[in-house]
Amino acid sequence: MRKILSCEFNMDTACVELRLDDGTLLSIDCTAVENEVANSMYQRSELDWLIYNDPLAYAELVLNGEPQKYLKEVTNYKHLNN
Repeated sequence: MRKILSCEFNMDTACVELRLDDGTLLSIDCTAVENEVANSMYQRSELDWLIYNDPLAYAELVLNGEPQKYLKEVTNYKHLNN
C-alpha cells in the first residue's frame, strides 16, 4: 500500500486531502460520504468529529471501505433504564 505523507481537512472544499508517497493527490468529499453512509444525526456527528479531530483515521476508514462498520460499532443505542 502507498504511504500517506500528509492528510488534512480543507474547510473551503469540505474535503479531506491526502498526498501519497508516489505523488498522488486524493480528495475525499466528506459531504458525499456522509450522504452515502450516515443514517442519523448521531452518525453524521461521529463522522464530523473524525474529520475535524483525526482526518487521517477518517481517510483510512473511507479508503478501506469500512465507514458503515465503524458507524455501526460506535453508535450503539442503549436505553437509560438498562
